[in-house]
Amino acid sequence: MNFIFNKQSGQASRLLLILAIVVFVAGILVFFIMKATAKPPEPVGPVEEIPPKVYEAKINDIKFTFQEAVDMGNVLWGSRSRTQYQKDIKSTEKFIAVTVGAQNKGKANIKEDAWDLGNIVDSEGRVFEPMEKYTVSNWLPDPDLCGALLKPEFTPVPCKKIYEVSKASTGLKINLLAGRMEADGEYSTDPQRMDSALIDLIITPQ
Repeated sequence: MNFIFNKQSGQASRLLLILAIVVFVAGILVFFIMKATAKPPEPVGPVEEIPPKVYEAKINDIKFTFQEAVDMGNVLWGSRSRTQYQKDIKSTEKFIAVTVGAQNKGKANIKEDAWDLGNIVDSEGRVFEPMEKYTVSNWLPDPDLCGALLKPEFTPVPCKKIYEVSKASTGLKINLLAGRMEADGEYSTDPQRMDSALIDLIITPQ
């Protein structure tokens, strides 16, 4: 009886071992089949980094700070100017009035005309020049403080200019200009001797 029992026990052990091997092999086959039929991962493209917005810049001893940019629509209304006799000015595109503050962070006066607001540039590199002062003077502050004398650490002086810009333009920035200090200690008023920087604009409706 012991012989028969031992024989049956040995057969059972072999069956269990064979069953374990079969299950192990089946598991491996299922793993490779699933791996072969799995959808390949989507290719990972380069991540586009969006540069942060910049609303102030320091050029030489002048700190420029964005104050406002107002979308005035396609008409500069004479009724909203400083004089009742001003005629409307119309455009097929739009007018934007930009105000930027300039502050002297140095230790000596920065003379008149040693700083200014330049052109507007959009995300496609299109350039829009400021409108002629005599054309839009009645929509600008009086006195006009663009390029005014800057005393050290005084309150920022606002400079306002009006631009005619394409309706299709987005991502607008404005170019800022500041004269370099010359050998005599004075800041240059020559446009060819000015450094520049761009800051972003936040456009708001009128």
